[in-house]
Amino acid sequence: MILQPFQAVLFDLDGVLVDSEELANGVWVELLAEHGLRLDRALFMSRAVGSTHAALFDWLRADYGWEQPEGFLPDLDARLARAFHATPAIEGAADTLVALRRAGLPFAVASNSLRSRLHLKLEAAGLSLLVGEHAYDPAHVQGRGKPLPDLYSYAAERLGVSPTRCLVVEDSVTGVLAGVSAGATVWGLLAGGHIHPDSGAALREAGAVRVLSDHGELRAALGLTVVA
Repeated sequence: MILQPFQAVLFDLDGVLVDSEELANGVWVELLAEHGLRLDRALFMSRAVGSTHAALFDWLRADYGWEQPEGFLPDLDARLARAFHATPAIEGAADTLVALRRAGLPFAVASNSLRSRLHLKLEAAGLSLLVGEHAYDPAHVQGRGKPLPDLYSYAAERLGVSPTRCLVVEDSVTGVLAGVSAGATVWGLLAGGHIHPDSGAALREAGAVRVLSDHGELRAALGLTVVA
């Protein structure tokens, strides 16, 4: 029995369902260094998680006066694609999606990832068939990614549910702000074994009403059971 009055669950991707952020962070920091900009990995991670490439380039331009050279973006895309072929799922993520499906509770993924990377990561992590067609990226909403509410509002619409009846599961302040702005209830998920730049306190301050430590806790909070 579902314990919460939600009609759908909307998941962020990176850090919530798949563990790709360390892979992406390494590619970015390495390539930036090759083009004359050396950044601390932890610093870059704190800015990158939940962000878009456009926002990252704006930050690099504003804070470091760095402009991407010709050929940077195609090289970045190619390196990220190679890295994301090794994307693992967050522990328990598949069990949660299976349990939601068995309970008849619709779900979707709404991510700031580019569409090609979004599907590559889901495929590599073994979650693509579970998510199916309900995987959405900023291109679905004219590039208006998180922290704007459009992406979560669109995902809810595609599931035929009002955002106000949705649970959003996030691990970044950027994503929490997007879910709250869309009118959804937002829970933070800081799964163990994964580096999250935003603390539970930061997620709560942004509007998350609770913060969970793993998928088992998430399933318990939703009244979901895993069938062996």
